[in-house]
Amino acid sequence: MLYYLFTYLYKNYSIPGTGVFQYITFRMAMAVITSLIVTTVYGRRLIDFLRYKQVGETVRNLGLEGQMQKAGTPSMGGLIIILGILLPTLLFAKLDNIYIIMMIITTLWLGVIGFLDDYIKIFKKNKEGLAGRFKIVGQVGLALIIGFIMYNNKNVVIQQEVKLPVQYDAKIDFHMRGNKPVLTQDLNLRKTTLPFYKNNEFDYGKVLKFLGPGYEKYTLIVFLFFVIIIITAISNGANITDGIDGLATGTSAIIGITLAILAYVSGNYIISDYLNIMYIPNSGELVIFAGAFVGACVGFLWYNAYPAQVFMGDTGSLTIGGIIAVFAILIRKELLLPLLCGIFLVENVSVMLQVGWFKYTRKRFGEGRRIFLMSPLHHHYQKKGFHESKIVTRFWILGIMLAILTFITLKLR
Repeated sequence: MLYYLFTYLYKNYSIPGTGVFQYITFRMAMAVITSLIVTTVYGRRLIDFLRYKQVGETVRNLGLEGQMQKAGTPSMGGLIIILGILLPTLLFAKLDNIYIIMMIITTLWLGVIGFLDDYIKIFKKNKEGLAGRFKIVGQVGLALIIGFIMYNNKNVVIQQEVKLPVQYDAKIDFHMRGNKPVLTQDLNLRKTTLPFYKNNEFDYGKVLKFLGPGYEKYTLIVFLFFVIIIITAISNGANITDGIDGLATGTSAIIGITLAILAYVSGNYIISDYLNIMYIPNSGELVIFAGAFVGACVGFLWYNAYPAQVFMGDTGSLTIGGIIAVFAILIRKELLLPLLCGIFLVENVSVMLQVGWFKYTRKRFGEGRRIFLMSPLHHHYQKKGFHESKIVTRFWILGIMLAILTFITLKLR
């Protein structure tokens, strides 16, 4: 909203200082600051309100040190994160940008699903919360919406260098690469970034190339399949990771910073050309959303760090996981998520291994056996006697290392 106001003032009245809103970096910085203010200042008021309404966490005694002291801690704090994301985005982003629209839809969609889950747990006194099948339906529904928009919207394109005669009927642009003239086209192709692969570009349509002529008509199905898996896995991964104070919030902030850099580079023709990575027109606007996301996570961490004064609940964890997944899909970096979101992946896998091995050994030997002392993995280390602050800090360090490795893979071809 402020972007349109100051752009109008700049173009019509040339008021000094209003032109700075044309710069993505400035608006991103303002989004970060605004998000931090919203989450820290108004977060305190929301926590007091939640405590007044007795919206407290119900804790099961799992034998973890300091666990029972957390009973009654206000939950549903994810509302703070959602507010800290949406308000700066509405103020500083271009709201007619298709990428921003999809991120707002994602935030609201998963925020509602998470809120319903927390509401059932807290107010209906049902510890199971929203049935798992309804969560999956909600996540799949979002994936279908995002997938169809990306596949069919004419504003969702990548720009590629072409040589005459061109294969696709699309507008040809002329650019200078140093002293060399280059022809480019905006193409709505279902390509994405894949490390260790030729040019780091992977075409979803070619997954079914073995079917022979006409395989291209199944590209949409393949693309939607990948989008569904990615959104569901990352959203649930963030949910599982949110088990000890500050773990999911801090890890998500690290991932958010990484995605912000990738979005800025992908949306800048000169930088993306220099680094030889995929150029995605208009995707640079996502940097403002990423700034708000990181600011919201860091601001929430003010109250969520050990000892936590508030928990985000599924309202927050499902939302931040979905945001990360959709954001990566929009900038065509979703296949980097297994590395970038390695913490989420390991937490997810630890639960699947624990459950799968327990069921197998119970059927085979008559008694269930465990791989870990407790799952998810962070609880395993708690059982081994590590303080949760040390566990969180070490997971953050691993998250930073994974983020650096993610950048490195962009040059491994």
